[in-house]
Amino acid sequence: MDSPGRASHSCHGSVTKSFDTVTFSHATIPVPVVPDNFASSPALDDSPPVAAGSTLTLLDRDHSILAFNERVLDWAYRPEVPLIERLRYLCIVSSNLDEFFEVRMAPHLAANTAGDRKGNYTVDSFARLSEAAHTLVGRQYALYNGELMPTFAKEGIHVISHGERNAAQRKWLSDYYEREVRPLLIPVGLDPAHPFPQVANKSLNFIVRLSGKDAFGRENPIAIVKVPRVLPRMIAMPARVSGGKKLFVALSSIVRAHLQGMFPGREVGDFSQFRVTRHSDLAVDEEDVKNLRTALRQGLQHRHFGQAVRLEVSASCAESLASFLLAQFDLPPEALYRVHGPVNLARLTQLIDLLEEPQLRFAPYQASYPVSLSPGQSFFERLQAGDALIHQPFESFEGVLAFLREAVQDPQVLAIKQTIYRTGADSELMELLREAVRRGKEVTVVVELKARFDEEANINWAEMLESIGAQVVYGVVGLKTHAKMLLVTRREGKAMRRYGHLSTGNYNPRTARLYTDISHLTADPLLTADMEAVFVHMASQSRLPKLNRMWMAPFDLHRNLIARIDALGAAAVRGVPARIVVKMNALTDEALIASLVGAGRKGVKIDLIVRGACTLPAQVPGLTDNIRVRSVIGRFLEHSRVFYFREGEDEALYLSSADWMNRNMLRRIELAWPVTDPVLRQRLIDECLVAYLHDGRDAWDLGADGSYRRVNHDTHQGEEGAPRAVQAHGAQTALMVRYSSRGRSRAASRV
Repeated sequence: MDSPGRASHSCHGSVTKSFDTVTFSHATIPVPVVPDNFASSPALDDSPPVAAGSTLTLLDRDHSILAFNERVLDWAYRPEVPLIERLRYLCIVSSNLDEFFEVRMAPHLAANTAGDRKGNYTVDSFARLSEAAHTLVGRQYALYNGELMPTFAKEGIHVISHGERNAAQRKWLSDYYEREVRPLLIPVGLDPAHPFPQVANKSLNFIVRLSGKDAFGRENPIAIVKVPRVLPRMIAMPARVSGGKKLFVALSSIVRAHLQGMFPGREVGDFSQFRVTRHSDLAVDEEDVKNLRTALRQGLQHRHFGQAVRLEVSASCAESLASFLLAQFDLPPEALYRVHGPVNLARLTQLIDLLEEPQLRFAPYQASYPVSLSPGQSFFERLQAGDALIHQPFESFEGVLAFLREAVQDPQVLAIKQTIYRTGADSELMELLREAVRRGKEVTVVVELKARFDEEANINWAEMLESIGAQVVYGVVGLKTHAKMLLVTRREGKAMRRYGHLSTGNYNPRTARLYTDISHLTADPLLTADMEAVFVHMASQSRLPKLNRMWMAPFDLHRNLIARIDALGAAAVRGVPARIVVKMNALTDEALIASLVGAGRKGVKIDLIVRGACTLPAQVPGLTDNIRVRSVIGRFLEHSRVFYFREGEDEALYLSSADWMNRNMLRRIELAWPVTDPVLRQRLIDECLVAYLHDGRDAWDLGADGSYRRVNHDTHQGEEGAPRAVQAHGAQTALMVRYSSRGRSRAASRV
């Protein structure tokens, strides 16, 4: 095995229906540490034979994505979660569903339109997926109307409709409408000279039925009102008209109340707000364009007007209006979603931003400075002594920025190379790279222009850096650059030395506070030489040399993972205890799944911690008995990828930018690299694997039937010396407590 090490006790237990015990340090909330009572199970040489011809039916990926959103929605249902945060989870699900429809629904819809009955996308697949999506949306609005809004009302927070407003409030809103809204609205009456207007993706619109005749004596009974995106969707009423209460009004309610005034001389009859979702995945033939950046920028102009895939209308929308809209957007009835409330729940994040009640939010979490680092110490001196890890967001991303900041300011640093996938529109990191160019350093940036829904920000950064003299490249034609690395070359005496940062996540300070990721800082000459080789390969398109430690997609990452899994299967057959624990965001690659199933049937004990889509059913008798799959949904978005393999007493752990999906293995530039320091490796085992295998509050276990069941019990029942009532712990909560206490201890030691 690459980078063998003496096996720890942590991830070596058998996969059983019950949870292995784990000891806790004495704290208000238990903090998981490495248990010392894991026992390995023998290979299943005497396991019952599987009937000839038995095959494993994989789960459907798209339904698995919807199931993930059901698990996220569970947080909005939990009464112990602060009220504003419950609303936030509701908004997250709506935002996720928007992306699901924008990216995943089009082929199902096309198959339905064509009447296809065979293949992965069929009339039946569209019907089943639509039914599941309708069920999820129905649950959202039932929660919104039946529980969240009434609970907000009990807290004195109201989103009031037109019928609930008094005269003073209506007067204030009328003035607001005339001043802020009406100047931006242009109602369009439909006739041969005014065909149905282009309606942008996910925009707010109204359809109105009119009686009477227009100014020219013609009957054009349908009008469309498009509401500009620049207008805020939630408006707070001032205290002078709110009676001291916290009153808010939806923009859609304001427009609805003033529809009649938009059509003087006509009578407004039926009307409804509506919103159309369009297919928005940019498709650019890189082999057929001379300038990818220009082609993408042109594609962005058309994204808002792609194929319609979903239509949302008010629940009260007249059938005739709904049918008219479906015909305009060429959609079947299954694509119509009647909602009891605003057609875009995701925009309720604006209400969250307007509220100031700290008691209705999660207690603020202040990330500690990375424990592997010391404030004020030179990163170069620190990394010469050994590698360092940052476990985000429990530890601050500031450590990464500080590393780059020192590199930019150090006159001995000659070159900086970095990959850019998602940095956000306002990025200190990008400003630091600009400053590095200004100081005369060689700056090479590999920008992934095709990072979905971040294309425009990445194009802007690429153009800015290119304009000031940075070397900007766009990776390899046909492959998305998903690897995250930063390499610094420094003159030290007569030699050059490299220092590197590798990450499972993005260089985005905002998401670094919300996503769990691992940053790995190193001066390991073999690992940094691999980084240099990868940068040269992406910039020059030259043949990639054999790497020392890294595995790289699309070349050998897939092959090496399969070989590692198969080797463990062979070891299990020989009677050697074998263990796999993998943490990732998605598992859909069929070749890797087949390898895992084969290894499990040979006796390898396998735990898969998969946050989102997983098409491998666990615990299927005779096929996946030795495979357990769980998903952990917490306050932070699980994002780190950690791959653990154990054969006998030898273990290896890899960090990676890649999920186990076909696209990541074969159509992206991805990296996996080993953590060879035994102390750091054990820390990752403890915090990224053991803690999640013993999560008794935020985990969901996948059953053989493809359904997830929430683990909501004490995972330490019967543990020797444990109190009778032990609170089930969540891995993230325990890690927050652990790092908060470490931060306080370090602060106290400096006093």
